[in-house]
Amino acid sequence: MTSEAPGECFVYITLPGETEPVTAGRFALSVDRRGVPEGRFVYGRSYLERPNAVAIDPVELKLAPRTYATASMEGVFGALRDASPDYWGRRVIQRHLGKAQPSEMDYLLYSPDDRAGALGFGLHQTPPAPKRTFNRTLDLAAVQAIADAIVADADHDQVENLMVIGTSMGGARPKAVVEDDEGLWIAKFNRPDDPWNNARVEHAMLTLARACGLVTAESRVVEVAGRDVLLVKRFDREKTDAGYRRARMVSALTLLRAEDTYQSRDKWSYVLLAEELRRVCAEPRQGTAELFRRMCFNALISNVDDHPRNHAVLARATDWSLSPAYDLTPAVPVSTQRRDLAMACGDAGRFANAENLLSQSARFLLDPDEARAIVDAMQAQVRGCWYPMARAAGVSERDCEKIASAFAYPGFDQKTEHA
Repeated sequence: MTSEAPGECFVYITLPGETEPVTAGRFALSVDRRGVPEGRFVYGRSYLERPNAVAIDPVELKLAPRTYATASMEGVFGALRDASPDYWGRRVIQRHLGKAQPSEMDYLLYSPDDRAGALGFGLHQTPPAPKRTFNRTLDLAAVQAIADAIVADADHDQVENLMVIGTSMGGARPKAVVEDDEGLWIAKFNRPDDPWNNARVEHAMLTLARACGLVTAESRVVEVAGRDVLLVKRFDREKTDAGYRRARMVSALTLLRAEDTYQSRDKWSYVLLAEELRRVCAEPRQGTAELFRRMCFNALISNVDDHPRNHAVLARATDWSLSPAYDLTPAVPVSTQRRDLAMACGDAGRFANAENLLSQSARFLLDPDEARAIVDAMQAQVRGCWYPMARAAGVSERDCEKIASAFAYPGFDQKTEHA
């Protein structure tokens, strides 16, 4: 398949409680007369007749005997794009194929079956057997060496090795999916140009978030060949004797019907996301309150990478809920008076400020006193506990000095006429 040639593929899904995929439908990607990509998806008749059939996502591809079409996101429906690799995986696949610009269909078909969520893609109507074994955590040194080679512009053989290891997870950091007796983990590797030990710091932030009442992904740090690697437990997989059960998963970007482009930034909003959670989640009050806590936490650690791909909903059975928090990383912007989140969080837009966070608390189904209590308690927790928790997580004194200005920055309590 070439990047110039439109194509089609079958879309597979692992249904709730199952470990073997079935064929859900067919996806076709073409280009119209104006050169604009257009995607079409149709559920298979036999799939629609299944008593346990579920919709691929809660917003676009409802379970119905019709043809869905989209020109957004290069013609790829949001739920399918969520199952496609992000920057790191795309970089590896691009090198593997030797193409300057692979097609979106290339990315769907060439990414391994360790992708997020319950979907898979292939050229045959009958889905292949699911992968039974993954790279073991014992092999992390070899995996890390290959990831280093990719960062350093690896040769073809090294790209082939990483293709086998797995490239489907999102984000820009070098990573791979590995397995131990507990299940699947995302191994996230430090880069030589990191300003601090990112593995230790991110693990500390997940620990701090749990202390602040957030539901987060499980994590731990292991030392491999003298270097730290962060392992984050896959919450969309459940290990069983028969194989892995898979949860459906879509990003907030899909829920918001938004894109990664600048033109779509007006849809990047915690407030709008809360509205979507109220619509799709089985327990809306639980989901919106958790989102509010997550928004506050991101503001208090200066996490400027809280874009819609770093939030998701998942469905282990039929009902959808907000996923555990992940990718929680501090930043140290120069300004101490104003810092912005990636998503709008109140009347003053993206301003990461307590008054702004509280301005739309009713949209999160919280009364003013309840919302204020959450903000005040979390601010005290972050301010008083980030340092001892970071040190307990193995963050060095030098790195603590580097990230200290990220936490409960002075402008967080600033009063503003615009909020």
